[in-house]
Amino acid sequence: MAFDTTQLIPLLPEIILLVGVSLVLVIDLMVTDKERTWPFMLTLFTLLAAGCTTVMLADGTTQVVFDGTYIRDPMSDILKASLLFLAVPVFIYAREGLMKSGQWRGEFMTLTLFAILGMMVMISSNGFISLYLGLELLSLCLYALVAFNRDSSKSAEAAMKYFILGALASGLLLYGISMLYGATGKLDFPSIAQAVVGKESDIVLVFGLVFVVIGLAFKFGAVPFHMWVPDVYDGATTPVTLLVGSLPKIAALGLAMRILVDGLGELQESWQMMLIILAVLSMALGNLVAIAQENIKRMLAYSTISHVGFIFLGILAGSDEGYRAAIFYVIAYAAMAAGAFGVLIALDRKGLEVDQLHQLKGLNEKHPWLAGTMLLLMFSMAGVPPTVGFFAKLFVLEAIVSVGLTWLALVAVFFSIIGAFYYIRVVKHVYFDKPTDDVEVEVGGAAQVMLAINGLAMLALGLFPAILMNLI
Repeated sequence: MAFDTTQLIPLLPEIILLVGVSLVLVIDLMVTDKERTWPFMLTLFTLLAAGCTTVMLADGTTQVVFDGTYIRDPMSDILKASLLFLAVPVFIYAREGLMKSGQWRGEFMTLTLFAILGMMVMISSNGFISLYLGLELLSLCLYALVAFNRDSSKSAEAAMKYFILGALASGLLLYGISMLYGATGKLDFPSIAQAVVGKESDIVLVFGLVFVVIGLAFKFGAVPFHMWVPDVYDGATTPVTLLVGSLPKIAALGLAMRILVDGLGELQESWQMMLIILAVLSMALGNLVAIAQENIKRMLAYSTISHVGFIFLGILAGSDEGYRAAIFYVIAYAAMAAGAFGVLIALDRKGLEVDQLHQLKGLNEKHPWLAGTMLLLMFSMAGVPPTVGFFAKLFVLEAIVSVGLTWLALVAVFFSIIGAFYYIRVVKHVYFDKPTDDVEVEVGGAAQVMLAINGLAMLALGLFPAILMNLI
C-alpha cells in the first residue's frame, strides 16, 4: 500500500527542524571554533523557518495523522510557535555566555535543537507511545546539557542527580501508562477518553492516574517532586539553566493537557484534587524558600516552582477559560525566565558567573539599560501591573473563581504577595545599593538588542494582553 505523503504536511515544522539540526551537525564538523558563526546562523534560520511554517499551517482545524498517533490542532500550533520563536533569544543569550566561558561548541546547538524537537513531539502527541518518545528525546538531551561544562564537578553532580531522578520519574510515568493501558486496552488519547467513561471508580485506572500525575509533577518541578530543580539550576552553567528553566515548561504543559484533558478528562474529579494539593504545596514552598536564597539561580529555581503552582491552577479549573489562562501563563513565564537568565549571562565575565544577589548591586550605575530590563522582568514575575505577569496571574485567578474555587484563589494571592518580596529585593539591589566593584559590564550587540526587546515585550503584552490571549 502506497504511503500517503499528505500525512507529512502537519509535520513540516518538525521535518524542517530535523533537517536543520542535521545540517548544523555536519557543518559544525568543518569549521573552526572562531568560525562557528555559520552553524549559529543556520540554527536561528531553522528555528524561524519552522516557526513561520507552524504559523502558516495554523488554520484553526485539527489534523490527525499516522494512525492516530500525531495531532496538529490549535493548541499545538500556539505552543509550538511560541516554543520556536522563544528559542531564538534563548540561543542568542546562550551564545553570549558560552563564548565568555570558552565553551561555545557545536554540541550545544545540536543537543538543544534535538531537545526542541522532542518538545514539539510531546506537544503534538495523540497517544502514549509518541508522547514517551518525545519525552525521552528531550530528557536525554537535557541530561547531557546539564553536564556540558566537563571541567566542573558541580555540573557533573547536578547532571547525575537529574539523570537518576529523571529516570525514576520516567519509570513511574511509564508504570502509570502501563496501568492505564491494562485498564483500557488503548494507547491513543481519544480511545482512552472513550474507554474510561463510566469507570471513574476503577481502582486500576485511579492508580495509573496517580503514577502519571507523579511523572507530570516531576517534569514540571512541582512540590514534593522538586528536589532536582534548585540543584540543576545552580549546578548547570547559566546558558544551560536558561534553557532548562524556560522552554521545557511549554512542552510540559502540552504533555499535561494531552494526558489529563484529552485522555483522562472523565477522571477530572480525581486529578483535580491531586493538582490542587501540588499547586498549593508548590506556591507555598517555592515562595517561602526563595526568600532565604542568596544565590540568584537557586532563587529563580524556587520561583519557578511557585509559578508551576499557578500553571496547575489553570489546568485544574477544568474549563476552556482555565486552559487558555494556563497557556497564556506558561508562554509569559517562559519569556520572563529567558529574559532573567539572559541578564545574568550578560553580566557574566570571563571565568566568573554572576550567581549571587550581591553581585547585582549598583547595576543601574553600570548599565542602566540592563537594569531597566531586569526591573521589568522582576515586576512581571511578581505580577505587578501593567506587566504581562499581572494579567497572567489575573486570568488564572478568574478561571478558578469561575468554577467555585474562590478559597484557592485567595491562597494563590496570599503566596503571591509573599513572593513579591524576593523579586523587589532584586530591584532594590539593582537600583538602590552601591556597586561592590568597578568592573564594566560588556554585552554583545545582538544580546543587548534581544534583551531590550524581551524586557519591553513584558510591558507591551501587559498593556495589550489581548494580543496574545486572542491568539490562544
